[in-house]
Amino acid sequence: MALTRRGFLEASAATAFGTLWTPGEPAAPPDFPAEVPVRREAYRNWAGEIQADGVWTCTPRDATDVLAVTNWARRNGYQVRARGYRHTWAPLTLPADGAAGRTVLVDTTRHLTSMAVLSTAPAAVRVQTGASMDDFLAFLEEHGLGVTNTPAPGDLSVGGVLAINGHGTSVPADGEAPAPGHSYGTLSNLILSLTAVVWDAATDGYVLRTFDRADPECAALLTHVGRAFVTEVTLRVGANQNLRCVSRVDIPAAELFGAPGTGGRTLTSFVAAAGRVEAIWFAFTDNPWLKVWSVSPTRPLTSRPVLTPYNYVFSDNVPEPVSELAEQLLGGAWELTPTFGQVQYTTAAAGLTGTLATDLWGPSKNLLLYVKPTTLRETANGYAVHTSRGSVQRVVHEFARFYRRQLAAYQSRGEFPVTGQVEIRVAGVDRAADVGVPGAQPPALSAARPRADHPEWDCVVWFDVLTFPTAPRAHAFYREMENFFFGNYTGSYAGCRVEWSKGWGYTDAAAWADPTMLTRTVPDSYRHAPDPTWDRAVEQLNGHDPHRVFSNAFLDVLLPATS
Repeated sequence: MALTRRGFLEASAATAFGTLWTPGEPAAPPDFPAEVPVRREAYRNWAGEIQADGVWTCTPRDATDVLAVTNWARRNGYQVRARGYRHTWAPLTLPADGAAGRTVLVDTTRHLTSMAVLSTAPAAVRVQTGASMDDFLAFLEEHGLGVTNTPAPGDLSVGGVLAINGHGTSVPADGEAPAPGHSYGTLSNLILSLTAVVWDAATDGYVLRTFDRADPECAALLTHVGRAFVTEVTLRVGANQNLRCVSRVDIPAAELFGAPGTGGRTLTSFVAAAGRVEAIWFAFTDNPWLKVWSVSPTRPLTSRPVLTPYNYVFSDNVPEPVSELAEQLLGGAWELTPTFGQVQYTTAAAGLTGTLATDLWGPSKNLLLYVKPTTLRETANGYAVHTSRGSVQRVVHEFARFYRRQLAAYQSRGEFPVTGQVEIRVAGVDRAADVGVPGAQPPALSAARPRADHPEWDCVVWFDVLTFPTAPRAHAFYREMENFFFGNYTGSYAGCRVEWSKGWGYTDAAAWADPTMLTRTVPDSYRHAPDPTWDRAVEQLNGHDPHRVFSNAFLDVLLPATS
């Protein structure tokens, strides 16, 4: 199915995510549990790269219904895939070709959404995995609670975020002590316990089982990459914090991403001062949009208070100049890409001033959620570079130097594979001690799991490069960049892993398609020292689901029956 301007600029989230497919007979798969509603629907992921028509999709009322569907699937040779809000890029739900012949999607967002505060000192919250991050963070705020790290979109399910170790951007500022109940790592690191659908040989069927964080068999489920079905989690959270977010567009990339030791307004100078930064660098522009968050219990005089999230209206609702240029690019005028980048930068710079959004203050969720479904829909690659705090500037400098050379080389040939922006964030690793559970282990398959052979690597620098999926030579560009990430960040200085929900595993023609990346490079990025955690996690996931009900053709390669 061709990707069009409508797919990227759609204002209605319901339409953009896929429409109902008019069903014929039969009304349900053979012998499907009568108590669980099921119908055929179209599936479409965030940027429209993965699409499928007429996929059986059911809406369980509770975890017992999920269990009934799972046991039915095992008896009838179907696979079951949890389906949240489809704000994802990678083929973890359906494979990249959209093949879904004997697949049932389980829409968790309709009914598996309950939340409850279990304790306040220390704070623990139970939430079902279909709840949206919008609703979950609002619920926490109502009870005076919050988290330090969260992805910027709110149209994500809690279960989807945990499955791929969703993250934000934060490390402690100089002199900052971590607040009780908070973590600078990913959301997966906040799990205290979880309930999953797992195989039980004694009953010859799948059952619901609750795993505590200290249970050795829990580690593989904390970030399961779609290879399990978790229905409910209990999370450690902390007291809510007020944040200030200051945006700047006046610092040249050459200074912000300058070489270590050059001084000036470097990215790491802002990390030291505030601990929470994000750089958004539009293609073919000189000055990134830098956001700097800081903990601020009381409102600074210059800050505008905000009572709701999504305060960058010029970004969340595509302005006409941007949409018009996007339409021309998608129509084949890719040579306008440098102009497109400049228009995006100018729109952001003017929008920040025009909407009084350069200096915002308020409860954490209102500053941490800032990407709506109505924003520009692009594809993205994603990598997590582990390093020490003192080497963060070197990491971003080497990337910026490579990226600029790569863009220039393609431009000299009249090719423009990158139409969007670079996004750079700096966060902590997943330290299990943050949850206060004796014997807790970090999430086994989290991209932010600490490297046992490099305990000094206390930071993860997250990189994403965005473009329209149909941009010519985009996959080749991404493949060269992937080779840079795994070839440059090595040895005693840094190491690289992929970001599960984004693009990786590139050939010159496709993402998630390079067999060496899938079967060697990605697993080996967890096996250093040597470290048996990857292979043990795959073994545990296979033990929890020996019939591979919770899998697909892509996961069968990445997380095979035998590792």
